[in-house]
Formats: sequence, C-alpha cells, structure tokens
Amino acid sequence: MHLKQLTGMDVSADEKRSLSDYHILVLPGGFSSGDYVRAGAIFAARMKSRLSVDLVDFVKSGKPVLGICNGFQILVETGLLPAMSGVMSDVPEAVLGTNDSGRFECRPTLLKKVNRGRCVFTTRIPDDKISLIPSAHAEGKLMFPIERRDRILKELSENDQVVFKYVDPEGKLAGYPWCPNGAAENIAGICNRDGNVFGLMPHPERVFFRFTHPDWTRSPDGSGDGRAVFESVLDYASKKL
Repeated sequence: MHLKQLTGMDVSADEKRSLSDYHILVLPGGFSSGDYVRAGAIFAARMKSRLSVDLVDFVKSGKPVLGICNGFQILVETGLLPAMSGVMSDVPEAVLGTNDSGRFECRPTLLKKVNRGRCVFTTRIPDDKISLIPSAHAEGKLMFPIERRDRILKELSENDQVVFKYVDPEGKLAGYPWCPNGAAENIAGICNRDGNVFGLMPHPERVFFRFTHPDWTRSPDGSGDGRAVFESVLDYASKKL
C-alpha cells in the first residue's frame, strides 16, 4: 500500500484506505526519499504530520507494527521507538547513524535473541538462539543522546525492550564485521514497552526460506531463520481477531 492511500493525498476516493482496517503494519526496507536529511526522516515526517492519531490508536489497540531496516529508521524518527515515555515521543529519542566503516554493509549477520518474552515478533524463537539474518544498510548504528545514553540503555534492558544483538558464531558480543555498524551494545533490534512495535536493521524476509541462506547446500531443508519473526506475529494477530 502506498503512503498516499493512508493520508488521502493525490488518490481517488476508492483508493483511500484507513489504517484501522488492518491488523498488522509493516514498514519495509528501502531508501525512502533517498535517505536525505537522515535515513527515514522525511517519510517519518510525512507519516507523523497526517497519521499521528491513527498511528497512536493503532499501537494503543495492541496491533503489531514492524519496521525492517529503513522501516526501523522510520519508526525511530516518528518516535514510535524506543518510546521511553508514552506511545510516540514528540522528538526522536535515538538515531540510526552512519556505519563505523563509513560505507554500505551487505553481509550475513548473526543475531542472538536476548528478549525475555515481551516482543510479540519473537515468540517462536527459542531464548538465546543465534539466527543468521543478513544486513544491508549504510546507516544502522543505533545511538542515543550522549547525556541520556546510559540511562536509556539501562531502561531498555530493564523493560525487556532489547530484542536482538549482533554476535559472533560463539554467541558472544563482537566488533566488526560481526557487528556491521558499531551500534550501542551491539543492538540490532528493539521493541516498545508493550512489545507490539518492533524494529530491526537486518532483513528477516531475506531468509524466509532455507535455500536463501548462504550455506543452504549444507542443510537445504527446513525454513529460513527469518520466518519465525513473521510466524510469531501472525500467531499474535490471529489470537486478537
């Protein structure tokens, strides 16, 4: 669905859609508005200027919101993540900055689930499981305001809002290339306090099937590591219907 269908701009009456008619909102990866200003900033401003009330109502109702890569950047820019005080902050409380390498990083990345159960997108993923989910971004370094960084990181941990961290094959926190961007505490994905808004930089849709894994010939059968993210949220949404 195009954003204009939700905002009602430049579309006919029969093309217009209402966010409340849907059960899941997914903001996919890409380069909305060319990543000008900051990645996701322009798209987020367009959403927030016309859909703030709808977005807040959608989240308050418990419906799930997923942001992948550019979608994660948009959720941060709208204030829907990390949402430390309320559903949507007035100004961004974090930013996804340029990778430490200074370049676009497209590589397989290993993510360890550290969420203790709050996030509705990971219920089918066992605790501490290491999943191979590829990254492809130039601005994926999760950062927080310097004066509030330690407090925010502490609250994120206490609130069970940290979902995935970049790790090495042994499951330990490691620097580049295992963490492709230099994110604070190797964080790859976070959720809001209620667990129904989730953003991550790596792309679970790219490993929905096992044959899209880089080592698929060694073990060609079964589902890809990213599939559990989508199955988890479908489980959650179907119970709410």
